[in-house]
Amino acid sequence: MIIYNVTVKIERSIHADWVDWMRKVHIPEVMATGFFTKSTMLRLLDPPADEEGITYALQYACHSIEALRRYQDEEAPALQAKHQERYDGKFFAFRTILKVVE
Repeated sequence: MIIYNVTVKIERSIHADWVDWMRKVHIPEVMATGFFTKSTMLRLLDPPADEEGITYALQYACHSIEALRRYQDEEAPALQAKHQERYDGKFFAFRTILKVVE
């Protein structure tokens, strides 16, 4: 199992709107691509939120690295562009790929 992890620090001024949009729009759109089997939204507790913002980790489970690469090539650019357009300058994000060790 592969986990595609997106860590996002979002400004406090748009925090509530961002969480709502992620839950109702973005995460459902990512899941609708068919590349992922599960999504989880987590809020980081340590380090704690600061004046600059609140940090979240969005984790998407995928069966294979090949499927993830297809998602990154075929679907991610448009979905990331929508996020960028809506919250431009109000967030910082980075992505990591993890493998579940069984």
